[in-house]
Amino acid sequence: MKVKGMELRAAAEVTAACEDDTLLVWAAQGMRGGVRAWTLGEAVAVASPELNRRDRLTVRGQASQVAAVVRLALPELGPSYRLLGDRALIVELGERLPGTGPARPFEWMDTGPDAGGNTGGESAAADPGPAGWLQGADAEVGALLAGASPSSWAVPGLPGVRRWAGLRAADGALVATAADAWSCPQVGFVAGVATDVAHRGRGYARRVCRFAFAALAAEHGRVALMVDTDNRAAIGVYERLGMRGRPVAAATVGATADG
Repeated sequence: MKVKGMELRAAAEVTAACEDDTLLVWAAQGMRGGVRAWTLGEAVAVASPELNRRDRLTVRGQASQVAAVVRLALPELGPSYRLLGDRALIVELGERLPGTGPARPFEWMDTGPDAGGNTGGESAAADPGPAGWLQGADAEVGALLAGASPSSWAVPGLPGVRRWAGLRAADGALVATAADAWSCPQVGFVAGVATDVAHRGRGYARRVCRFAFAALAAEHGRVALMVDTDNRAAIGVYERLGMRGRPVAAATVGATADG
């Protein structure tokens, strides 16, 4: 069955349907090529290919309505899409959609739609020290990530990774970094935050993130990122920089979910 008649065609339509929910607005990616979205009642589903290294079906709304939209959309999308949404919703969808995998929990954090150029806990006007956008430093960033964060979702050269912020020690060595990756017109997105192992505990991650958050908030209006639930140190840094947390989850789902 097709979902014609419920499909949203423009980013503004998605924003209105989801009540400006930053997670869904980010998933829509300004409705770039390949992105599709639907609504049914209060439910909204946004299908985004190759978003943060996954084909994602980001959802919001009452579980029964969301399940109905998912059942209609999946045959058009194929089996590569993974559900993403508030944790309680993804868990309930797992009970409603046979073939859904276990919910993988993590945290979505954002500055909200009214951040503007101010990232909260630290003023955007505060001196970020030597942090700034890097030029021609992909090899350095790759080496830092290989040692400090080998499982980083953002790496140099990956589609959607736009640029890297960095902070250098007095000797010029790159000691901390963060990526502007998978941002969209309304939401700047940060990934690939890492600090060289030998330089941890000195506030370098906070300083490079303070710069990146302020720069992206000024450009996009708000900033978001994802972080593992058990990474309490990173969550604390982001909270002090004005981020607010939201428990979310992802799960695989069968292309022919029914029932």
